Amino acid sequence: MDNINTLLSNLNDKDKIIRINSLNELMKLQQNGKIEKFLSTEFVNNHIHTKYSFSPYSPTAAIYNAKKAGLCTAGIMDHDSVGGCEEFIEAGKIANMAITCGFECRVKMDGTSIYGKRINNPDQNSIAYVAIHGIPHQNIKKCDEFLAPYREYRNIRNIKITNKINLLFNKHRINIDYDKDVVPLSLIFEGGSITERHIMYAISLKLCQTFGKGMNLVNFLKKELYLQLSVKVEGFLLDSSNQFYEYDLLGALKSDLIEKVYVDAFEECPKVEDYIAFAKEIGGISAYAYLGDVESSITGDKKTQKFEDEYLDELFTILKKLGFNAITYMPSRNTKQQLERVILLCKKHNFFEISGEDINSPRQSFICQALAKDEFIHLSKATYALIGHEMASTKDIEQGMFTTKTIDKYPSIKIRIEHFSKILH
Repeated sequence: MDNINTLLSNLNDKDKIIRINSLNELMKLQQNGKIEKFLSTEFVNNHIHTKYSFSPYSPTAAIYNAKKAGLCTAGIMDHDSVGGCEEFIEAGKIANMAITCGFECRVKMDGTSIYGKRINNPDQNSIAYVAIHGIPHQNIKKCDEFLAPYREYRNIRNIKITNKINLLFNKHRINIDYDKDVVPLSLIFEGGSITERHIMYAISLKLCQTFGKGMNLVNFLKKELYLQLSVKVEGFLLDSSNQFYEYDLLGALKSDLIEKVYVDAFEECPKVEDYIAFAKEIGGISAYAYLGDVESSITGDKKTQKFEDEYLDELFTILKKLGFNAITYMPSRNTKQQLERVILLCKKHNFFEISGEDINSPRQSFICQALAKDEFIHLSKATYALIGHEMASTKDIEQGMFTTKTIDKYPSIKIRIEHFSKILH
């Protein structure tokens, strides 16, 4: 048992070789009947973050936990980084799990009619979260070359945010050092990115060291920082034995504190036209990430706020004109009415639909139970089509789902999904 616990711990080791070897040993133990095999379900998830952006999981640990949860496929999706993709591919082979690779970034929507509006970014107008899914494996390096300069610009802004945090906390004699407290939480030197979550996690650790966990810290958050804690989050933070304490604290800080220290992003965000052109160049699938108006955040890091629902018809028309291939959304995060509207608009514009639950906290389940509903069954087939696209375009980029050659042969996205979903099988 001690050996198994060591192997499980090693899935998040700093050394990639140790991570991969540990997964290999665990899979062998399963095959030999030494440990119980995981039950497989029909659930899929195309939006799993790893330590290469912000997450409790290395790419190897993400595959193991996805398998353990019962996922039949898993997709890596890090912010401004593809640093974990090759490890994710290797781990997927070891675990006999179908995988897909992508990355998430933000783009400037300058020159469009929605410039100046709050789109799907909680912190800034005119900036949209987008993704490239189904990256052909031979182009992972090209993706890193594309993203590297934007990570450098982001790092400059991260330092500015850290400085603003320190100004806010100076009177409380609390300070974080970017190089000593934030950078070590990341994999920036291995092609990873540093996000606002890293910074908020660093201040979370510092607050726990200063006030301890429980009532003293909650009182500080409410009476000194004037944070509006939900009943659920306050309950988490009052429980000093809470194993996810720092992550829950991070969520609370990101929800209410980030607006006080946020610095607008510009240089680190490519123009939407450049992003679309790059997706086409490397054979990836460009996808807009639908957020929708938020009433209650499942991760506790998004406050009640209006986003793109008010002008969604206009937005989808713009996305189509810009050349987007797909819409990605998270069924557990939206109302039935929101999702019905999105699905109808996807059909109207012949958009590919991609599902994924944004995993970046240990409290989140890898399984999205909403996918079991009849109205979302098509998202599982779409995932197999996404994997089929990635397999086909890895062999020959001209065989991808959105090449001119393929669209001429299969003009309807429905027929294309049917074709590509059969490739894996």
